[in-house]
Amino acid sequence: MRPLTDTRILDLSRLLPGPFATLVLADLGATVDKIEDVAGGDLLRQLPPQIAGESAAFQLLNRGKRSALLDLKKPEGRDAFRRLVATYDVLFDQFRPGVLDRLGVGHAALCADNPRLIVCALTGYGQTGSLATRAGHDLNYVARAGVLGAQGPAEGPPQVPGFQVADVSGGMWCAIAILAALRERERTGRGAVLDIAMTDGALGFALPTLAAALAGGDPARSREAAAEGARGAGDEPLTGGLAPYNTYLSKDGHAMALAALEPKFWVAFCDGAGIEPDLSALVPGPHQAALKRKVAAVLRGRTRAEWEAFAAERDCCLEPVLDPGSAPADPHLASRDLLFEIASPRGPIPQLRTPVTPAGVAFAPAPRAGEHTRAVLRDAGFSDDEIDALIRAGAAR
Repeated sequence: MRPLTDTRILDLSRLLPGPFATLVLADLGATVDKIEDVAGGDLLRQLPPQIAGESAAFQLLNRGKRSALLDLKKPEGRDAFRRLVATYDVLFDQFRPGVLDRLGVGHAALCADNPRLIVCALTGYGQTGSLATRAGHDLNYVARAGVLGAQGPAEGPPQVPGFQVADVSGGMWCAIAILAALRERERTGRGAVLDIAMTDGALGFALPTLAAALAGGDPARSREAAAEGARGAGDEPLTGGLAPYNTYLSKDGHAMALAALEPKFWVAFCDGAGIEPDLSALVPGPHQAALKRKVAAVLRGRTRAEWEAFAAERDCCLEPVLDPGSAPADPHLASRDLLFEIASPRGPIPQLRTPVTPAGVAFAPAPRAGEHTRAVLRDAGFSDDEIDALIRAGAAR
């Protein structure tokens, strides 16, 4: 199913957040044309580790897209860009607020040229607010959103997450917003400017702990409670506060994740593991420390393989903790055909399916920088003479 085959997206994004969003849309059939800077293109291309001469992450994020090099700092490049945008359905803008305005190709001007244009503006803190123009990265956004502050350990500063929560969730929210805007345009004939902030998107990932905080009422009272030793980071039910919802080491040193939150799962685990199934284990409190030690000792009594066999028999929400290196070989994940390869002149390129990537599609590999400059401009109505003039002026390559 590739329902976006008649949708054209001009993509100014780079690194991870925007390219993840446009990967999803490209997989769904959209034509995605990356506009990269003539000075080197998307920085992600150069980052290690590399496959077939370019970043492995770039190869994963940019399959099926085209690349054109255009210098928006030159008048000729800006004029060409404005003319290009008028032929697209969606412009993906990942610059900080005001950057395109300063170049003379701001959202208002582009939408005036093309009233059906959908502009998806993805930033760290949004188009408005006191932090709108501040620089940031994923860790800053999850910190400001309150997501990082909910994470343990309780006795120290929060651990850095193992993946880019705000970047990836920001990309997902962009894809959803673009799909909704395309549907709305079908009804009204009008485009839209979508203000998507990675900090806003990350906030939704803190829903359970946020709900608990909001239920607590007055923040001042919450601070007093914290000062009196109330639960804090890493102590809530879903952030490490419960023995039945935690990670432990097996006899042979493998981490195991126990998530027996419901009574039936906790009882099933306890019955098989020889623990008295006290349901107070499902409620946070000081008694959890001793219970965690008891569960840890039990988990250390068997190997990972023994616990996997136990979990298969008991169905008690117990799984081995895999890392990115071992996950692809996991029998379940392998059975889902999540990994595939794209043939290219540079050799086979490993790829990862998203949940919406269609099977059986012959995707093109990620483009080389500027590989499709002439094709992108020609598709927008530029003549060969006009393209040659842009290249001579250094505004395209």
